[in-house]
Amino acid sequence: MPKSTVDANTVATITDICSLIRRDPETRHTLAILSQRALLSPAHFQRVFKRVVGVSPRQFADACRLDRFKAGLRDGESVTVVMCAAGYGSSSRLYEKTDGQLGMTPSDYRAGGRAALIRYTTAACELGRVLLAVTGIGVCAVSIADADTALEAFLRSEFPAAELVRDEFGLADWLEELLRAVTGGPHRALPIDVRATAFQRRVWEALQRIPRGETRTYRELAEAIGKPTAVRAVARACATNPTAVLVPCHRVIGTDGKLHGFRWGLDRKQKLIDAERKET
Repeated sequence: MPKSTVDANTVATITDICSLIRRDPETRHTLAILSQRALLSPAHFQRVFKRVVGVSPRQFADACRLDRFKAGLRDGESVTVVMCAAGYGSSSRLYEKTDGQLGMTPSDYRAGGRAALIRYTTAACELGRVLLAVTGIGVCAVSIADADTALEAFLRSEFPAAELVRDEFGLADWLEELLRAVTGGPHRALPIDVRATAFQRRVWEALQRIPRGETRTYRELAEAIGKPTAVRAVARACATNPTAVLVPCHRVIGTDGKLHGFRWGLDRKQKLIDAERKET
């Protein structure tokens, strides 16, 4: 069902329900209750909600709950207090739901990554120097700079209290895949472990679906995720991508056909696009 077939009144209803969930993420908003509020059957409500918002009602509620939880941690509140305020019924449910999205335990996130072990390595590449950083789950950061000092400073700023360990041998295979990606060639997909909102995650997943050697405009990417009016938000999501190349935000260009907004430099963005086009 194309989004254009969803009438304005239904879109307004879904928007109101999203506001309700966002205001009160600690409440368990069941599909039955939400669909009744929308005057739709549960199955139809589920389909319409996903078409309008881009994720299911449960995924949207989980994202709102996580946002509330993270905000409380950043404000210095205790994990237990924030857990209850965000609607996590138990500590086991809290850790089950947040570890993969925080990239570390909640208490470690509150402390800026304290006790989290992040292994990293750096290497020379066509773009200068590249950094690969990995948690026990997957790649948490990829960055590009002219020198290792800048790369390591970036990593420390992202994870100020984590234990950072250089591991050239242990990450050799993953680094090889990253370097293949940098040169525009085919490479094995690596697991990604990054903190993200539901919207950012949708944008980054859409980026990974753009074929090597091709580009899309920010508007086309917004349309691809079902949010054609969210062009600026899509651009911000691309700009905050912490895993250069692996999540290929370099494949997005302006509607004018020109390069815009690459945090690692427009020259590098052009080189990445040219390399991919050459290898396809």
